[in-house]
Amino acid sequence: MNNASWVLLAIGVLCGLGPPACSANAPEGSTAVDATNPSLTSSGPFETIKAVRLVLLPDRNEPAENVAAVFTRQLGRRCPAVAVTSGEAPITVELAIEPGIGRQGFRISDRGLRTIRIAGNDRLGLLYGVGKFLRTCGYREDGLVLSPWRGASVPQKTVRGIYFATHFHNYYHEAPIEEVRQYVEDLSLWGVNVLLVWFDMHHFDSIDDPKAQAMLTRLRALFQTAKDLGLATAMGTPVNEAYATSPADLRADSGTVNHNGYYADHGPRIYNLGPELCPNKPGAMDLLLKWNEEKLRVFQETGLDYYMLWPYDSGGCTCEQCKVWGANGFLKAGEPIARLYRRFFPDGKVILSTWYFDRWGIGEWEGITAEFNRQRPDWIDYILADNYGGKFPPYPLAHGSPGGLPMINFPEISMYLHEPWGGYGANPAPAYLQSLWDVTKDKLSGGFPYSEGIYEDINKAICAQLYWDPDRPAHETVREYIAFNFSPAAVDPVSRAIAILEKNIERRRHDADGVTRIVMTSIAGADEAWRLIAETDAQLPDPVRQSWRWRVLYLRALIDAELARCEFRVSDRCEAAFRELERIYHAQHALDMVRPPAHIRK
Repeated sequence: MNNASWVLLAIGVLCGLGPPACSANAPEGSTAVDATNPSLTSSGPFETIKAVRLVLLPDRNEPAENVAAVFTRQLGRRCPAVAVTSGEAPITVELAIEPGIGRQGFRISDRGLRTIRIAGNDRLGLLYGVGKFLRTCGYREDGLVLSPWRGASVPQKTVRGIYFATHFHNYYHEAPIEEVRQYVEDLSLWGVNVLLVWFDMHHFDSIDDPKAQAMLTRLRALFQTAKDLGLATAMGTPVNEAYATSPADLRADSGTVNHNGYYADHGPRIYNLGPELCPNKPGAMDLLLKWNEEKLRVFQETGLDYYMLWPYDSGGCTCEQCKVWGANGFLKAGEPIARLYRRFFPDGKVILSTWYFDRWGIGEWEGITAEFNRQRPDWIDYILADNYGGKFPPYPLAHGSPGGLPMINFPEISMYLHEPWGGYGANPAPAYLQSLWDVTKDKLSGGFPYSEGIYEDINKAICAQLYWDPDRPAHETVREYIAFNFSPAAVDPVSRAIAILEKNIERRRHDADGVTRIVMTSIAGADEAWRLIAETDAQLPDPVRQSWRWRVLYLRALIDAELARCEFRVSDRCEAAFRELERIYHAQHALDMVRPPAHIRK
């Protein structure tokens, strides 16, 4: 493809023009761009740029040097073009703070013949403007094709978080810390404004355990990265979680069978890890507060903007004194922990999760709603509501958030319909996420997608952009993602492949007659998805072909086609793909649920 054709294709993709057509109405706060206008970029529509002069317009109240560093790093990773701060360059990009755009919003505009200004309402707005600019540029082996996008955009949802499940020796637990810090930066470009992590206590004997100290050091490093970017930080904690050495006589009851107030339909026990305490046993609450105080002290230097109190999975106690947990024992333990957190972080926000309410406990949603409607609690700022299995909890949809508190979600982007999670490569789910969003978007103030690894990277981008612009279709974000990370020329074939991969995600392991099979519920179009991905792979530049984002998508298409071809047996090519995924995820020591199944073939 010649340079002019490539750029015209890029313009059509990145502006949402050309087939498949986008809505004729631009999102609120944005400006549509006419791809037929030859002056749509300051440097001309067909010019490949080898250097950008970066000018940081000073603002003493909103220092933005870190945003300029992000621009420089990201550009250098994607093409040979360089960002310079002095000397000559064919184009100038100004980075400015201009209050009045709207909180965390940005504007991209032309400021003369060869100058583009990216302005943020504040430092975060500038970061997101840089993200939009970079996402809508084109990257070639000989340089940069400038973004045609011009306009202003302001996020609609307040909380645009991401949850890194830092446990089970998954990617976030084991990958080199610089690699994970880079990933935080990458996600920030899509509009993420809060990083949530978990210090999973059951892995450790105490806070003084060397492994615990290593994890706390890791989490502090991630928080420092977030803070350097201007993001907020958050930590989740099951309210009754405990160390592996917790006193056995203080431990929680996890049973549901013959337990008054609980369903046993979803199994004989709630999903506890073992060491959790019962807050109603003498001395247990003192220990829980002591352990929380130890954790909170660790993060005083980096700051902790949100504290999320978690009920189940893990967490919970089904004893007679705690029943029903979500409307009784959970609140009894949660309130003093929340007030302790506020002592350390007076401006911090408390999120009360309702994950798995009414799954085991009978009447939890009704009980907490009646309690909070009688007296809105002053120790809670947000209610988190969501569920596993593709269905938002019906109670808050019908009755609203308890106490009228702002509500956020927790979309499950990691585990849906397959195990091990991420074991087969990328799991893009635009249609699934769109269907959930369409039901809930008017009731939410944002959310935290639940991530067990990097294989759901496309899903993270979708969620971040749904929080930014609730009316922007998920498929548009998928197209922008493909153009940004792979190539504008890859958008149509890879979009079609992703649609097939999503429909074919469901699978289960089946062992019979000494043979292990991974049985897919549907294999429709698996060969076509592989053809589309393989043909695209042959046309991509080597750095893109070798990138982990492309490899996890490529390997997913390969694995599906191989399983379909081999009657669901694990072929040599499948085995090799699983081992490559294991290396990409740094999952050699991961628990089976988050480790590619390279070790199961019989």
